[in-house]
Amino acid sequence: MADALGTYPYPFTAAPNAGVPSGHDLDANGRLGEARDALGYGRFTGDGGMAILSRFPVTLSEDHTNTLWRDVPGATLPQWPDGTPFPTAEAQSVMRLSSAAHWELRIDAPDGPLTLMAWSATPPVFDGEEDANGLRSRDEALFWLPRIALQENPFILIGNANLDPADGDGDREAIAALLSHPDLQDPLPSSLGGAAAADPDQQGDPALDTADWPDDAPGNLRVSYVLPSTHWTVTGSGVFWPAPESTEAALLGSDGLAAGQHRLVWVDVRR
Repeated sequence: MADALGTYPYPFTAAPNAGVPSGHDLDANGRLGEARDALGYGRFTGDGGMAILSRFPVTLSEDHTNTLWRDVPGATLPQWPDGTPFPTAEAQSVMRLSSAAHWELRIDAPDGPLTLMAWSATPPVFDGEEDANGLRSRDEALFWLPRIALQENPFILIGNANLDPADGDGDREAIAALLSHPDLQDPLPSSLGGAAAADPDQQGDPALDTADWPDDAPGNLRVSYVLPSTHWTVTGSGVFWPAPESTEAALLGSDGLAAGQHRLVWVDVRR
């Protein structure tokens, strides 16, 4: 961490929703105080938080982390089969949209300011017919659509959407709406390792995958994104997932999971 701060001397973080007690049984399993009852999944406050490391000064412009899910225009909250709020109306009065955080950050780069729009969404699984996680993950991505139109500086949308436009159990149309937005670019970062690890019956391009999960649940998926606005010229991109025969593959460990199941996504841009 010390070496990283030498290269990126402007770290930023803020309290996430992850692990913050809600006081309600949010997964309706009859027990309180569990990880899934927190405002964002977490076994303790801050479990699953976010951080930014920057070469240039960082200022928090807008923090949407405390925004209530029910207050987001166009949001779809979960319901029981009879149409009543899931798990209760009282619980929905405290449920926040962000499972981790939604930040708009000003980066004061030498050639002018830019905005970094960052988030990390819940996986769209681990729930029942009410699809609470699926709906939340969908709305966490769609939250950015009206915010894009308000940006005055060149910007980059960055985060773990936990949504794949072609595979998996998430709302594919939600992430497709971001990927096809006329003010954004999708550099299509890829890797040889992802291409070599294609799953059976995979519909999307495996070279674009950013997470290495078991074939049967949910399989490798593209879930992490770096989407520059059209102000930028993209000069390079990729996913750090070396081919199996590459010497760099050793960095991921013998099982490929030394750094976790998610792979690093990078994009180089210039104005």
